[in-house]
Amino acid sequence: MKITRLTTYLVPPRWCFLRIDTDTGVIGWGEPIVEGRAHTVAAAVEELSDYLIGKDPRHIEDLWNVMYRGGFYRGGPVLMSAIAGIDQALWDIKGKDLGQPVHQLLGGPVRDRIRVYSWIGGDRPADTARAAKEAVARGFTAVKMNATEELQYVDTYAKVEQVIENVQAIREAVGPHIGIGLDFHGRVHKPMAKVLMRELEPFKLMFIEEPVLSDHLEALPELASISPAPIALGERLYTRYDFKRVLQIGGVDIIQPDPSHSGGITETRKIAAMAEAYDVALALHCPLGPIALAANLQLDAVCHNAFIQEQSLGIHYNAANDLLDYVKDRSVFAYNEGFVAIPNGPGLGISVNEEYVAERAAVGHRWRNPIWRHEDGSVAEW
Repeated sequence: MKITRLTTYLVPPRWCFLRIDTDTGVIGWGEPIVEGRAHTVAAAVEELSDYLIGKDPRHIEDLWNVMYRGGFYRGGPVLMSAIAGIDQALWDIKGKDLGQPVHQLLGGPVRDRIRVYSWIGGDRPADTARAAKEAVARGFTAVKMNATEELQYVDTYAKVEQVIENVQAIREAVGPHIGIGLDFHGRVHKPMAKVLMRELEPFKLMFIEEPVLSDHLEALPELASISPAPIALGERLYTRYDFKRVLQIGGVDIIQPDPSHSGGITETRKIAAMAEAYDVALALHCPLGPIALAANLQLDAVCHNAFIQEQSLGIHYNAANDLLDYVKDRSVFAYNEGFVAIPNGPGLGISVNEEYVAERAAVGHRWRNPIWRHEDGSVAEW
């Protein structure tokens, strides 16, 4: 079996899909994407195709190392996301060729379903509380929200009170036993993270995500000592070497690699195993499309320390298209009582609606994240 072609499709709302063809007719799908840099990643996939055309797609570990090590420069969001989508597609091909789901090829499942959470949003506490209640009504047992808008290095207690009002409204709306993840999104600098963490203690949060940017790992032990909840981060880390530093420094309770950014299934499983050795939990990052979610679930099936999965159904980014629009069988992601089942079909376990992908790729997208500024005119973290 030989690889004959790699084709990328930029599809709404902000995704990039990859199809890999082989000379036997077996095809694989992956999702190589950096949100807001989709064209750049697609170009990186095209460049990597020089290493892949004519090669056996079943030699996944070797091809991964060629892509990672063969170009001299390595790591970072663009290269690792391009490798990630290719790796997902190679595993999809291997599973389809053998008639088995990827998780069976990785040693077999340790679970048949995993808990999921729903993103919620809103401009006012009442809006956020309403969104949380609606998510719970749809069967979710956990929700996640952004904690705050832009914050200066040291900001006002009015901003702090706004965060507290939002979280309090959600907790009162959903009761004491629904999980609430609060995402600081790297918008908060260490001085304000310390203030917020102390104020959030009463609300029994499930976790606090990215309390500071991953650039500031040295701050994590100090923040962990005052945090009222487990600390999670990792969506902006891309290799096992990035996560090695996180685990050595300490302070993190949950890692959140994204298998569409962190080198695909091959690399992310190694990251997860390394975290397990440090007794750190896994909550894979995935505000993306159905191919990415399918890849995540194959990993969740085999990673013992996985406890919850992000997914994008109904997320605010998905205005033009939503998670299930690009799959033939919408029931493949079987949501029930706050869990989603692990797909058991061959490969990644989903069938992509290729005609619809081609149709929407003709529309394409140029999604960009917002650019925020502080009141003084300086650029703020988004």
